[in-house]
Amino acid sequence: MERSTRGAESARRRSRSAGSKDAIALLKADHKQVTGWFGQFQKARNSDRKGKLAGQICQALRVHTKIEEEIFYPAFLAATRDEDKHHEAEVEHAGAKKLIAEIESMTPDQDYFDAKVKVLSEMIKHHVKEEEKPGGMFAEARKSNMDLEHVGQRLKARKGELEAGGGRGGSFNA
Repeated sequence: MERSTRGAESARRRSRSAGSKDAIALLKADHKQVTGWFGQFQKARNSDRKGKLAGQICQALRVHTKIEEEIFYPAFLAATRDEDKHHEAEVEHAGAKKLIAEIESMTPDQDYFDAKVKVLSEMIKHHVKEEEKPGGMFAEARKSNMDLEHVGQRLKARKGELEAGGGRGGSFNA
C-alpha cells in the first residue's frame, strides 16, 4: 500500500511539473495576481486608474471566492474532514464579499473608497497567508487523498464560465 501511495504522489508531482495546473497552483496564481493589483492600487494617484484596478480586484475576487466555495472547499472538507479550516475560510470569504459589494457600489472619488480597498487588501493578505502557510489549507490538501489535478480542472472550467459571464454566475452570495 505504501508503494502505491508513493507512486500516486510521484505521478501527481510529474503531472504538476509537466505544466498542468493542479488546484493549488491555480489558486496560488490567483492570489499572486490580485496581490499585484493591490500593490498597483496603493501606488496609483489617478482616480480612473484606481477605479479600474479596484474593478479588476473585485471581479477577480468574486470569481476566486466562488470557485473556492463551489469546488475547492467541499473537496477539501471531504478529503480532510478539517471543519475548523473550512469554516474559517468561509467566514473570511463572507467578510471579503461584503466589502467587495461596498467597493463595487462606490466611485473612486468617494470618501472611504481607498480605505475600503486597503482593508480588503489586508483581509485578503491574511486569508492568503492562512491558506498557503505550512499546516494551512493547501498543505493539508496536499497531504490528503484529494485529487488536486481533477479539482484543478474543475476550478479552471468553472473559472472560465464565470469570467465569460462577467463573474456574476448567478448570485454572488450563493
